[in-house]
Amino acid sequence: MLFNVISIEDFLKVDLRVAKVLHAEPHPNADKLLILKIDAGDVVECRQIVAGIRNYYKPEDLIGKNIVIVNNLAPAVLRGVESHGMLLAAKEENNLTIVTTEKDIKPGSKIQ
Repeated sequence: MLFNVISIEDFLKVDLRVAKVLHAEPHPNADKLLILKIDAGDVVECRQIVAGIRNYYKPEDLIGKNIVIVNNLAPAVLRGVESHGMLLAAKEENNLTIVTTEKDIKPGSKIQ
């Protein structure tokens, strides 16, 4: 039995894109959060997202990585810092890995 089934119309509303991490730093008010500056291929030169991956990744290890983000998520304020998107990651018990691209591809490329 499938749980939380959505229609294809609902799925198509989610805009998944490739983004390149330009800068990463620890969130000053949260032990589990990192603040990432990303290039998502937008008109805006640099966008900021906040991600709960600090226990799994060092900021310097993320620089230059291509990640997959939810591009059209409504902005949210996490511990006082505004986030414009969400990165995708997979978690299994105490292991977490961010979703990346196999090959280098232009920021803003749509996930299909």
